[in-house]
Amino acid sequence: MAIYLDNAATSFPKPESVYRSIDETLRQFGGNPGRGGHQLALDASRIVFTAREAVAGFFGISDSSRVVFTANATAAINQALFGLLNPGDRVVTTNMEHNAVARPLRALQERGVEVVKVAADARGFVAPEDFCRACSAAPTALAVLGHISNVTGTIQDLPTIGPWCHSHGVTLLVDAAQSAGLLPIDVEALGIDLLAAPGHKGLFGPVGSGFLYVRPGLELVPLLYGGTGANSHSELMPEVMPERLESGTPNTPGLAGLTAGIAWLEEIGLDAIREHESRCLSRILSGLATISGLEIYGPGDPLKSGGVLSFNLKGLDPSAVAFRLDHEFSICVRSGLHCAPEAHRAIGTYPAGTVRVSPNMMNSLEEIEAFLTAIAVIAQGR
Repeated sequence: MAIYLDNAATSFPKPESVYRSIDETLRQFGGNPGRGGHQLALDASRIVFTAREAVAGFFGISDSSRVVFTANATAAINQALFGLLNPGDRVVTTNMEHNAVARPLRALQERGVEVVKVAADARGFVAPEDFCRACSAAPTALAVLGHISNVTGTIQDLPTIGPWCHSHGVTLLVDAAQSAGLLPIDVEALGIDLLAAPGHKGLFGPVGSGFLYVRPGLELVPLLYGGTGANSHSELMPEVMPERLESGTPNTPGLAGLTAGIAWLEEIGLDAIREHESRCLSRILSGLATISGLEIYGPGDPLKSGGVLSFNLKGLDPSAVAFRLDHEFSICVRSGLHCAPEAHRAIGTYPAGTVRVSPNMMNSLEEIEAFLTAIAVIAQGR
């Protein structure tokens, strides 16, 4: 069995309850939710509603109808950006963002949206005063912030930036791809207007699940148009949420799995999850520090990092290191630019990128030791 240390891409394995929920839904609740009044359609609708309530409760969302289900965080981010911004609008973001943010913003820039990027330091940290200063330099339609970098694991200062944006009337979109399920997120306490997250990473749901939270009073133009199971007499999209932003048949088995993943997280507790991941990162940091010619990127402090760590071995391409870990030691990590080229420019690792290791609650300390032993062997053979 391989040692899986690529949880920043997608978490694996999932809790057993997630597998059971998906299987049960596929076998017993095969109706199309909202598309019929028969028993199986109603059962499927209850599963979707339960998932919506679970997401709302987990993220401090008072009205679950403001939770819009998507295929992933990328779809959620695109809905937020293309649904809100118009030519002439000004957006403030950072140079640490994933391509899920950078690429749609580039497309919008070509349509007349102004994009301002606040630079991070060599650790991948964006000073909150720099970010807020950029937002106040001119009328800003939207601020976009990745909560945790998928390259360095750096945690941005959302508790400062979020309330500042709220008090200054700046709409804030948070990309929680790496933080949902690891750090506590209360959208109201943190002043978040739009929250995008995948279900398949820290929330331990399956691939094909994700969501976008939209603050009450904030209206978005739909990204997709089509059937919603309601208002079928009209060619116009419904005005009510979440149907306005949800077209097509939802991923009922995936949402059942997402509900189970959230329930598992609530049972374990975020404090325990954070403590375990910090323990794994601490051991990785201390172990890698003993290897000569190895450079670690990011804060270098588990308390300032999410469950992600990037490094390079001098004289070896990161892809070669990842290849050897996989083929010689059955250890799965990721190498390259991790879909965030500007972040690598910020930390000085462009164009080769880094080796990225991302443990989570499912990893044992014995697996971490096996990873460190493998890196030591590869380093000795340079």
